[in-house]
Amino acid sequence: MSPALETVLAKAGLQVSPDEFLALVSDAARRLAPPHPEPATYFTPDQQAALTDVGLDLSPAGPGDAKPRTRTVVAHAVLRDSALTVNEAARQLQVDTSRIRHRLGVGRLVGWKDRGSWRLPAWQFAGTGVLPGLETVLADIPTDQPALVVAAFMTTLQEDLPVDGKPATPRDWLLAGGDPRRVGILASTLGTPA
Repeated sequence: MSPALETVLAKAGLQVSPDEFLALVSDAARRLAPPHPEPATYFTPDQQAALTDVGLDLSPAGPGDAKPRTRTVVAHAVLRDSALTVNEAARQLQVDTSRIRHRLGVGRLVGWKDRGSWRLPAWQFAGTGVLPGLETVLADIPTDQPALVVAAFMTTLQEDLPVDGKPATPRDWLLAGGDPRRVGILASTLGTPA
């Protein structure tokens, strides 16, 4: 396997072998949308006509459209690999596994089911605790938003959240003591067309 890939994985803090990483990428690619989906097939003929009338292009994606999909597959693989199991989260927070499941159930932690087991994205943890203000932020995130969208939001620079005069990620804003309500307001718009 490529030493370069091993180096990239190590620098990213991903504790996975290159073969395991590639298997995760392959698995994510299979589970995400087909490589060249035909958007029109997701709509009825009447819906297709209405969408086309307002200027939307429902033609199949071409080979030049592969990069966004590739980025999504890789992001999904990294999110899945870096996520904690219930046992790992319990050890990190120094609580019983039942407390982790309870927090998941009441929306005080975010996670998803993967092959019957919970996976909890690492961005929501800080040391032996959770991210400051996490409950406030999670309460404002629309429930229909997938883990990958939430993770991308929490780890993407936001102009509205400056730390030391520079845009910060919502995660960094909260770690710096920023008001979680400001993050919650931004998070509440996830999934809303711009």
